[in-house]
Amino acid sequence: MKKIAFLGLGRMGLPMARRLAAAGHPLTVWNRSPGRADALTEAATDGATALATDGLTAGAVTEAATPAEAVRGADVVVTMLSDPAAVADVAAQFTPELAPGVLWIDMSSIGPRAVAELRAELPYGVALVDAPVIGSVGPAATGDLVVFAGGEEADLDRAQPVLEQLGRVRRCGGPGTGAALKVVVIGAIVASVTVVGEVLAVAEELGVPQELAREVLSAGPLAGVVARAYSTESDFPVRLAAKDLALAGGGPVLSAAREVLLADPSIAEEDLSAVVGSLRRG
Repeated sequence: MKKIAFLGLGRMGLPMARRLAAAGHPLTVWNRSPGRADALTEAATDGATALATDGLTAGAVTEAATPAEAVRGADVVVTMLSDPAAVADVAAQFTPELAPGVLWIDMSSIGPRAVAELRAELPYGVALVDAPVIGSVGPAATGDLVVFAGGEEADLDRAQPVLEQLGRVRRCGGPGTGAALKVVVIGAIVASVTVVGEVLAVAEELGVPQELAREVLSAGPLAGVVARAYSTESDFPVRLAAKDLALAGGGPVLSAAREVLLADPSIAEEDLSAVVGSLRRG
């Protein structure tokens, strides 16, 4: 089993790290707020019984005090952080410690431009795969994420066994292509959910019953978007949805959707589906 350093134990990072520990990988973790590793120890123990039948053991979990300490001696470094600034800040702290042969898998949603900047600062012999994900906390816990992976073919081959523990891997092409596809897909999802929220607000203004509008929209091509707009299981904060739209640039539709998301600060930490209620109230 590869020794993995996992940096970023937030909403998504914690269940992802839990899966890697339960799969038997020795794990060194770091989070800006310390103490998050406690939740991983129990998960690794829970996975031990199942792994024993295959002759494996759950990986040990160690919490590091700094990013630099976390990556020392690692074969693979995984980062799952909130935005480009956070990744750049943490990377500056650990990249000098990366030895030749280390594989860094960045699973944050930061866009292709930020990925290119990170690659330009890599130490000699260190490889980088960009592998952002589609899916929320539930799929992260069950290994059902969709992973968009970009990088050199040999590096993708090395990353594949780790990424397969987390979800279905879609290889997108060369460096930066995973980050680019994530921007495209999440932009479509977030903007579409915002549009559904607005048309439901229009329905209310016109006297169309909400259930009727929802039923008819759900029977057509927007069925998946309507289901996401009413999801009670997802946990994708509005502030991060707005951040992802910003990564797409300044197109008029996506920019307008971002302004809608930012217009109600009270829903910033709620799931994206909260925009439906916000627009109706507004």
